[in-house]
Amino acid sequence: MKKALLTGAALLASVVSATAQAERDYISIVGSSTVYPFSTVVAERFGKASNFRTPKVESTGSGGGLKLFCSGVGDATPDITNASRRIKESEIELCAKNGVKDIVEVTIGFDGITFANSAKAPHMTITRKDMYLALAKMVPATDGSEKLVPNPYKTWKDVNPALPAKKIEVLGPPPTSGTRDAFAELAMEGGCSEIPFIKAMKKTDEKKFQAVCQGLREDGAYIEAGENDNLIVQKLVANPDAFGIFGFSFLEQNSDKVQGSTVDGKLPTFDNIASGDYPVSRSLYFYVKKAHVGVIPGIQEYLNEFTSERAMGEDGYLADKGMIPLTEDAYKQQVKIAKGLIPLNAK
Repeated sequence: MKKALLTGAALLASVVSATAQAERDYISIVGSSTVYPFSTVVAERFGKASNFRTPKVESTGSGGGLKLFCSGVGDATPDITNASRRIKESEIELCAKNGVKDIVEVTIGFDGITFANSAKAPHMTITRKDMYLALAKMVPATDGSEKLVPNPYKTWKDVNPALPAKKIEVLGPPPTSGTRDAFAELAMEGGCSEIPFIKAMKKTDEKKFQAVCQGLREDGAYIEAGENDNLIVQKLVANPDAFGIFGFSFLEQNSDKVQGSTVDGKLPTFDNIASGDYPVSRSLYFYVKKAHVGVIPGIQEYLNEFTSERAMGEDGYLADKGMIPLTEDAYKQQVKIAKGLIPLNAK
């Protein structure tokens, strides 16, 4: 009798196998708009060089992608999700709740978040503290007291006399974006932490500290421009007074149209991001549903292509697209994870 009963895991696997083989013969990839160009070029090369269909890659934002990825197991759910930030504990819990238990995390490289404007406009030199004061919903009162007030600043000059007397107008990603999360943590929180009484708040009330530092104003100075970074580039070209927030790869691909601001004395260059000198840089990832490997055709082979020396290596085609490669040791570790399908909880 016991032998006749399928375990929950085996039953799930049989359902995945039956539905996936019947319904889908291509890899489904969702997630980060920043990782999208890298994933797309790998998918295209993989489709041309192999006997598998070209994977379908969709740009949904890191948060949106992880939500889809964690919605369950089976052909109606994505096999892989790209992310420009690390998966959150709450997302791992959501995955587990919906039967997605063996998640393979692969770090693919680094990216810098650029604060850019039109190449025809004057170059901007700014600090993370300036960014916080310009874009935060709540900022310290101008009378020098340790009191937080709704952001009163209208122009960059109001924030810092050394900055231009131009209206604060910044186009950036929505809450579902990993770029938004990383910008809030690395730029906004980095600048906010330079104000002593707010920095002290982190020890006494971390939730309030995060809300103060990462909360973006909603009065029109910060404009959510969706998940399409190319659209932000187009809007900056049309409006030389505006600034935009997006990944380094989009800056590099559009260097004839837009320029990156100097942040805390460092330009967003390949070398500055690779060395860690540029202060607003982050790791890029993709996550694989191990239960789908061997069921949806080509997943392991796609991972092999993505983590190959010709793609992710120092002189690989992803570096040509603007991705900052990992160090040699870190790269070898990611190859090992991808080939062995080593889950997050087994690292």
